[in-house]
Amino acid sequence: METEKTGEQKEAPSEEAQKPLEEKMIKVKETEYAKLVEERARYKDQYIRLYAEFENARKRMEREKQEFIKFANEGLIIEFLSILDNLERSVEAAKAKHQDYTAFLKGIEMVMAHVHEMLKNNGVAAVEAQGKMFDPHCHEVLLQEETDQMEDGMIMQELQKGYSLGGKVIRTAKVKVARKKEQNS
Repeated sequence: METEKTGEQKEAPSEEAQKPLEEKMIKVKETEYAKLVEERARYKDQYIRLYAEFENARKRMEREKQEFIKFANEGLIIEFLSILDNLERSVEAAKAKHQDYTAFLKGIEMVMAHVHEMLKNNGVAAVEAQGKMFDPHCHEVLLQEETDQMEDGMIMQELQKGYSLGGKVIRTAKVKVARKKEQNS
């Protein structure tokens, strides 16, 4: 009785298939053989040189990456140093002239304006909070107050500003949130 073979059934390998393959001998002219050996050596040399070039480029990129990370904030720090200089001058002026607090306040306001401008130029923006609905991605609740004056979850007061860098919140705003008064029965 003959059985049909399905795709799932496999034949056992024949004895011929199990024998190790014998290497065939081919005849090549000696000049062709020398040419092939020379070509092989040339390709091997090219491979080794390309590999070394690749490794050198990889190492150079790694060094450049480390340098970039090390000095990435250099420009920002230089800007902050000029702000620090202005603050130090304001403090020295306040110490020397105790009576002129309006000039001192004006100097501090100028330094703050410089800081805000520098942050804006570097993509930093304040997170809006006052009068907005609470958003856990942008705000952090520090206080809650029961009130009938505002909607539940509305921000009543900003206790500390929040900031975003390029649209990503880097510091949440600390806020006081309104909570509906509970009805007494």
